Amino acid sequence: MAAQGLDADIQNAQGNEQTFSTLADGMISSGVRVLVIASISSESGAAVAARAKAQGIPVIDYDRLNLGGTSDYYVSFDNTKVGELQGQGLVQGLTAAGKTAGTQVIEIEGAPTDNNATLFYNGQQIVLKPKYDSGEYRLVASQKIPDWDNQQGGVTFEQLLTGNGGRVDGVVAANDGLAGAIITVLQKYGLNGQAIVTGQDATPDGLQAILRGDQYMTVYKPIQQEADATARLAAALANGDTAAADAIATQTENDPTGNRQVPSVLLEPQLITRDNVKAVVDDGAVQASEICVGDLQATCQQLGISAG
Repeated sequence: MAAQGLDADIQNAQGNEQTFSTLADGMISSGVRVLVIASISSESGAAVAARAKAQGIPVIDYDRLNLGGTSDYYVSFDNTKVGELQGQGLVQGLTAAGKTAGTQVIEIEGAPTDNNATLFYNGQQIVLKPKYDSGEYRLVASQKIPDWDNQQGGVTFEQLLTGNGGRVDGVVAANDGLAGAIITVLQKYGLNGQAIVTGQDATPDGLQAILRGDQYMTVYKPIQQEADATARLAAALANGDTAAADAIATQTENDPTGNRQVPSVLLEPQLITRDNVKAVVDDGAVQASEICVGDLQATCQQLGISAG
């Protein structure tokens, strides 16, 4: 924002919807030129956007689209593509492990209130539904986890795993946090490193799990690109230049609740496996010192990952 000549007031509601609403109202009443919101739910985000619109303040939905809202623009990654990469990663891992006919899969998805989680799921199904329909894979269960709660994700996964006689070949984990909770359960049953587990966000913990062989893949979303695009869009809107804003947000995202197409910037996510963990470090998103610890130092050396 500063690089675009803007004075940014950045506040974090720490996951509390009431705090989110209060902070946003303070910004609206102070007369901000542009409001950027990364909302907790579509309901809270849409309500804030409506109040901003009433004051003539343009609104950008950041990272998550508020369904049924009135925000002018949306900046995120192509979240359907994120899900597709997770599906492709699962298939790639299962194929490499020699698991084919009768492969049993459990899906642990994100929050039902998060439109991104819906898009991830939709993308996954583009790849996986044909496998389920043909009988090549068997879907044991698919469960959404309220609030993306990692602990609840682990508990739910363990219930589904034991309910299936302790058998699973592949686990769709919607992000690295849920993957970590699932891996803890797999370790308990001696299945870590055997079941193929997906993830997302390229977190240090997720990348460590990949290097250890407990997680097969994650999805890297270069946050710097998202922040830069948002700042450029905000600068155009602060200057009242909607033509410049439209030239930045050249894609659209469907809002089925609001029955509208929202002008968008949809950035390209990247599939990360053991072979290209180095790319995330080289990009500066994660430091080598954060992942090349203890028993992983030799693995990092082998893969050319170093602090230098």
